[in-house]
Amino acid sequence: MLQRDIVGLPTSIYPPDPWALVEKEFTPRYLAETESIFAIGNGFIGMRAVPEEGRPYVERGSLINGLHEQWPIRHPEHAFGFAEVGQTIIAAPDPRRFHLYVDDEPLDLRHGDIREYERRLDFRTGLLTRVIEWRLPTGVRVRVTSASMTSLVQRHLVASRYEVEVLDGHAHVVVSSQLRNVQDTKHDDGDPRRAKGFDHQVLVGEGARAHDRRAVLQYRVAHSGMTMACGIDHVLEGDAVVHEESSADDQLGRLVVTADMTSGQRMAITKFAAFHTSAVNHDGQPTRSQRLADRVDRTLDRAMRTGWQATAEEQRQYLEDFWDAADVEVHGNPTVCQAIRWSLFQVCQATARADSRGIPAKGLTGSAYEGHYFWDAEIYVLPFLTYTNPLLARNALRFRHGMLDHARRRAREVNQKGALFPWRTITGEEASAFFEAGTAQYHINADISHAVSKYAKLTGDEDFLAESGSEILVETARLWADLGFFRTEGDRETFHIHGVTGPDEYTTVVDDNAYTNMMAAGNLRDAVDVVEWLREQRPEDFARLLRRTNLHSREVAEWGRAAESMYVPYDGEHGITPQDAHFLDLQRWDFDNVPRDKYPLLLHFHPLVIYRYQVIKQADVVLAMFLHDQAFDMAHQERNFDYYDPLTTGDSSLSTAIQSIVAARIGNEAKAIEYFRYGVFMDLANVAGNTGDGVHIAAAGGVWLSIVHGFGGLTDTGEMPDFRPRLPASWDGLTFNLQLRGRKLRVDVSRHETTYTVRGEDALEICHQGEPVVLQPDVPTVMELHPMLTSHPQED
Repeated sequence: MLQRDIVGLPTSIYPPDPWALVEKEFTPRYLAETESIFAIGNGFIGMRAVPEEGRPYVERGSLINGLHEQWPIRHPEHAFGFAEVGQTIIAAPDPRRFHLYVDDEPLDLRHGDIREYERRLDFRTGLLTRVIEWRLPTGVRVRVTSASMTSLVQRHLVASRYEVEVLDGHAHVVVSSQLRNVQDTKHDDGDPRRAKGFDHQVLVGEGARAHDRRAVLQYRVAHSGMTMACGIDHVLEGDAVVHEESSADDQLGRLVVTADMTSGQRMAITKFAAFHTSAVNHDGQPTRSQRLADRVDRTLDRAMRTGWQATAEEQRQYLEDFWDAADVEVHGNPTVCQAIRWSLFQVCQATARADSRGIPAKGLTGSAYEGHYFWDAEIYVLPFLTYTNPLLARNALRFRHGMLDHARRRAREVNQKGALFPWRTITGEEASAFFEAGTAQYHINADISHAVSKYAKLTGDEDFLAESGSEILVETARLWADLGFFRTEGDRETFHIHGVTGPDEYTTVVDDNAYTNMMAAGNLRDAVDVVEWLREQRPEDFARLLRRTNLHSREVAEWGRAAESMYVPYDGEHGITPQDAHFLDLQRWDFDNVPRDKYPLLLHFHPLVIYRYQVIKQADVVLAMFLHDQAFDMAHQERNFDYYDPLTTGDSSLSTAIQSIVAARIGNEAKAIEYFRYGVFMDLANVAGNTGDGVHIAAAGGVWLSIVHGFGGLTDTGEMPDFRPRLPASWDGLTFNLQLRGRKLRVDVSRHETTYTVRGEDALEICHQGEPVVLQPDVPTVMELHPMLTSHPQED
């Protein structure tokens, strides 16, 4: 892997705190990064951490999951089946604006005399707070205290509080609390990961009103046709006499509060904001914006009755429950603990109230990747949800099921049976114009099906499997059976899949990609199993599945035959699994003579150049070994890892977690820790150089994977979960929590033993280093850790 320095933010300004991200000084140098890493969200609404005063900023961003504009994809040379319509997430009006003027001087962090400053994102309260002391040229000193939250309980609600206190002197104070529609102009800098800009007004006003302290705005998105409404309402507190005035138009709703204040007086404004949008996958006409405005009023009415304190307490209680189920602690290392909890908190913010919508690659912390949903969610995020909050995993999978008709149509467009889920999308329609690294990644079908089967197995949610999961498994299995073909050589029959792209986007449109074939085989087997289970155990659900899919028994038999005959390449000379049928025929990339500033390669080399070499953007065979560990013995895993590790560039944030897990499993502790550090500090240390574009949500989910499946040693591909902990020498201990079939399990790993504690009423059976163990409720079970033979001792 390309070596990169992990510098991180300076601890003098960003001190380690195991339960918060803290900034002790305003630093324009880190403006883009801090807008992302201090962002707040709930899965439906997200807001980048731009100062409440609106400036300075790099990318303003109040984002709503699924709120997007559409645009025609212009192909220089068109071909049948190419994606036709692009989809890009757009900025919603910003509700966190408080423009402060003291004696007609605006507060601007860049130019003001800021004597004290602290900003804090608290993982236990979900509040983004800031305290500053501002000294004016006249000597007047003012303390400004603010707090914001996107409610993890009330999906459509944002709450903010802005308090001004005059510390000494007399001052004329004006606060303009705003809901402002600002569409930033984005410029194409050649980075395909970033969102495109628009040359037209994206949000078209359809109404605006102000009454008392409330303002409500209505919009239609110019080309996608989506509708939205948003509004703000206020509570004023303090001991100063104020004058207030409200107004609203298509671009701005605001309440302006003025007061003459003297030493010791304070004025506090609590602002509640609400957002409602039409559905993403709407059939027919979207909801009229006036109806959405009525919903905004109801949300604001409820918030005003609830009040700030009760809303904040709801938030705190939600996160208390979240951490009770999901906390991970590395003992004796507060910096790593901070990075881990920040990562898990980001996953929480990206998923808590996504509800009927997907999980964008950047969550709602930035507009990069156009706000699209990828396979990242199913492979890197859903395992965490399945083990800590199964309801959220279920919601995410139901969202995919809601796309099934779109996927069926897409399969027809590429002349296939069954369903083909889009590589990247918001609406369910394929939005990837680069088919070689987009549509050709058929493995997304198996990634989604893998998540379905894993969720059902670990939770025991048979109703979901029968009602939604089975239909996904059947339609994706149909595609594999149609896409692949049988070949007979002598007395051996094999099933092959040609013309696909695996997870490694630097090697495209290949034959028999090992990852794709192994995942497809699992998909086919799972489809056979679910059909047989429904036939035998749930005849009514089986009949419904037949009606929905026109399933025939001949298909099911063919799926089983294809799964058993699936070809997975193997090279006897090297003793490894080739990434695809011809990968080993390629020339190895010349890492020694390509300077570091030429990475990521996709920004500096034509795709045809990259495709000619053995060079890997992200883990491919190594990922297959993680997801299908039962198919590889330890020596085989080690040979594969040792071959592919030097070829992997690190150009994708998706690799580090998987490389860390497999390194831990084969006993290469040095590599396991190295890749874990890259992953856990991916955004906090800006390892990939693009944290400013938004948080890498899959990498954040990967942090949990690398701890629980790597160092915690969990494998779940067998009948029972099996724990084989591998505590790094530099760690004092490790604690993590899981949910398994309705029971909570706490795992404490120390140097020589592991303690398992089940909370609940029922016993739980697991394996510890391959040996079955029955855990009794609320009785800690201490198991000795036996040494594991490895050929990779820790390096000095």
